[in-house]
Amino acid sequence: MSYVVDNLLKNERIVYEARLHWTIFFRVRSLLSLFIVALIERASSEFAVTNRRVMIKVGLIQRRTLELNLSKVESIEVEQSFWGRILGFGSIEVIGTGGTRERFDHIGAPLEFRKAVHEAAESMQSSQLAQRPVGELQAAAAAEQDPETRLAQAKQMLDKGLITPAEFEAVRQRILETM
Repeated sequence: MSYVVDNLLKNERIVYEARLHWTIFFRVRSLLSLFIVALIERASSEFAVTNRRVMIKVGLIQRRTLELNLSKVESIEVEQSFWGRILGFGSIEVIGTGGTRERFDHIGAPLEFRKAVHEAAESMQSSQLAQRPVGELQAAAAAEQDPETRLAQAKQMLDKGLITPAEFEAVRQRILETM
């Protein structure tokens, strides 16, 4: 049984799986070990995106794992060389809130992995929003429409330099017109 499957939570399901790319067989240490190192590496590495987490496990004897809730994933950086783009492999760096930075090399289809993480995170946020009580959603909508709140938000944007004084004045005029 695989590490990912063994560690799934209740109602958690795998939405995407990736593997080490076959190009690992052409590294020097793989050639010197008659491909045994590459076979073990490929068989003992798992990269999965579930509907709740990013789960990665590499190594057989010395194991390295990463399990990061989708809500804690800040970004997935992808790096591909010329040959990586041609052959479909690259490196990913999973960056989580709180400073987590984990890099994994020779991943097959790294752009698809990143896309799967973003889609799973978006799907999770949508389902959480759908589960919010109707009263809570109505209160949030009312706060968005409240002129004082909108004016305070515009003022904060002005103070931070995100909008110009002229843009602030235009927003203020629109808010006053709706009152």
